[in-house]
Amino acid sequence: MDKRADILGLDFSRLRELAGQRLPGGKGVAGTVYARAFSSGSLDLGGLGLSERNLRAWEENFTVGLLAPGRREFEEGEFGTTEKAALIMSDGAEIECVLIPMPSRPGSDGARGCDGAQRRHGARRREGGLRSTLCVSSQVGCRMGCVFCETGRAGLTRNLSAAEIVSQLVTTRTLFGWNPGNIVFMGMGEPLDNFEALSGALAVLTDPRGAAFSWERLTVCTSGNAEGIAALRAVAGSRLNLSLSLNAADDRTRSRIMPANRAAGLDALAEALRSWPRRRNFAFALNWCLLPGINDRREDAWRVAEFASRVGRSIVNLIPYNPGRHPVAPAPTEEEVMRFAAFLEEAGCLVKRRAGKGGRIMAACGQLGGSGHRGTDGPASAAPASDVSWST
Repeated sequence: MDKRADILGLDFSRLRELAGQRLPGGKGVAGTVYARAFSSGSLDLGGLGLSERNLRAWEENFTVGLLAPGRREFEEGEFGTTEKAALIMSDGAEIECVLIPMPSRPGSDGARGCDGAQRRHGARRREGGLRSTLCVSSQVGCRMGCVFCETGRAGLTRNLSAAEIVSQLVTTRTLFGWNPGNIVFMGMGEPLDNFEALSGALAVLTDPRGAAFSWERLTVCTSGNAEGIAALRAVAGSRLNLSLSLNAADDRTRSRIMPANRAAGLDALAEALRSWPRRRNFAFALNWCLLPGINDRREDAWRVAEFASRVGRSIVNLIPYNPGRHPVAPAPTEEEVMRFAAFLEEAGCLVKRRAGKGGRIMAACGQLGGSGHRGTDGPASAAPASDVSWST
């Protein structure tokens, strides 16, 4: 077993501390080594004037753990190419991450969210220019068992380490030339189900000596772990973006399509979100995967508005369902999507229609890992039973 510390899982202060403990004179070049690890994806010790003894000590105590590239798939779209990459970790476990082209958005357009104070029909698009978002995984598989999600069908194999989470950025940037402006924890797994690694990865990604992302460029998406939200609030403060996979705003429906809801329910979730610190122009993203015949009625839209009124300014990201290999509903038609968007606006919600990206390559929301993932020794943890029945 490799006992070397992976620099991609350390913020700079921790690297400097370990270097001081393990290496003769190691602190002196720690800053340069750290910056090079993120820019080159390697333990680059050249030109630092280190003795053979010090070079050997660095190599024996530290590593930069890039992931092995697997298959890559591409889909052309309105704003550019959506790319999905499978990455293989040292134990053979496989995860997927996605680079999503996005139109640039202004920082603020004066819109108010789903609290009804002021409504607009979406954020204006910035003239020209594109940015991209990297969607990263936090687990191999997932144990939440959401019935519309391919990842959850396989259950949870294991958590990722902080280094494995960060390595998705460094590996894809080094090997594929990906250069995202934003990172979302919206890939395989429930981030708050792997809190220690998530908080470690956030510390590394925001370290100005390394990846140097601002907190505002990072988004954690959760299926609704109230205790995890409270813990994340203590770590991240007000600058981190928080996104909720809501999908139903009554406990009966939500517990049927998202079994994890049975543990606490929407009241506990609303209380956790209401306590989230607010910065200027902050709005919760309430993601709504539109499932025809399940969560697409006018009363569903009014329940969304009622939930949003309890948690504060919110924006509904309306996401057309992407059927995978075991669909629970048909894909909504454009008419059905527009009708539900009208219901939401009627109820007082600001709505952003999420354009479908990556559906043909199983890279869209809820589709990662749908082709199966190679796991480690032992069976995956079973996903919760869903006992879904759509009759009312």
